Amino acid sequence: MHHNGDEMMMTLKHEQIQQLEKNFLNFSKNPDELQIILIASECGLSVEETEKWFKWRNAYWRKAEGLPAEAGSVLD
Repeated sequence: MHHNGDEMMMTLKHEQIQQLEKNFLNFSKNPDELQIILIASECGLSVEETEKWFKWRNAYWRKAEGLPAEAGSVLD
């Protein structure tokens, strides 16, 4: 299922986006389940919303880096 990143960004508050970006850039591009729960709580978002944002943000970052949008193994 494809999610429109712009649509997702419109539903988030500026402060939530800033907090998500800070976590993405400074801590982890692929947070584990516990980190997702903590980030969601910090941002006032659901775990599902936070997971979706990180999935979208990773695809956006990979595209900007010239990589495939979906993460794959080096062995693929």
